[in-house]
Amino acid sequence: MRIRLCLAALSLVGGAGLATLSAPTASAAACTDIEVVAARGTFEPGTLGFIVGDPVYSALKKKISGKSLSSYAVNYPADLSPTSAAQGNADLVNHVRNQAASCPNQRFVLVGYSQGANVVDNSIGISSAGAVVGSPIVATLPASVEPKVAAVLLFGNPIRALGKSVTGTYQSRTFDICAKGDPVCERGGGDTLAHLGYSDDADEAAAFAAGKV
Repeated sequence: MRIRLCLAALSLVGGAGLATLSAPTASAAACTDIEVVAARGTFEPGTLGFIVGDPVYSALKKKISGKSLSSYAVNYPADLSPTSAAQGNADLVNHVRNQAASCPNQRFVLVGYSQGANVVDNSIGISSAGAVVGSPIVATLPASVEPKVAAVLLFGNPIRALGKSVTGTYQSRTFDICAKGDPVCERGGGDTLAHLGYSDDADEAAAFAAGKV
């Protein structure tokens, strides 16, 4: 299953010919101090994502004390369809915008792995068009929400293979890791299994986020 996940992700460079997408209606969840919004990788199982989202959320619960945490799994196909990442982009922005309106004191930690990193990139205004399973931007978090995003945690981020990274407003709040040899995020990388080992980085990422909240 893990090998299939990686090889499938490598088989497509997405982005062309996207239709306009409308985000599904999202209702706000109960208000907590911090909500972890996670976009899983291509075909990745698990509640928030077996390789990244679930381990990061578990690590955050241990590192952040005195604050209540909740989580939201971005609702999108996470498959190889050309509109998959764009659907995730629309859902993430729609959910966070609604959640911020209903819970004005809530802060957010955005987590993205592989295609999910494309989803997060797009949502904070960094286009993943041309990256593996990427897409043009269809929605961005509004300026009113930007201060509420405490941290952005990205793993195996495909835009890095294009020589891009998170810059601007969110740069200082971003943890963006690419394992050595990971062909999804490293141009010329040849170690496909490196793309599947990011669970080992969950603790470091959680420590980074804990320092921002």
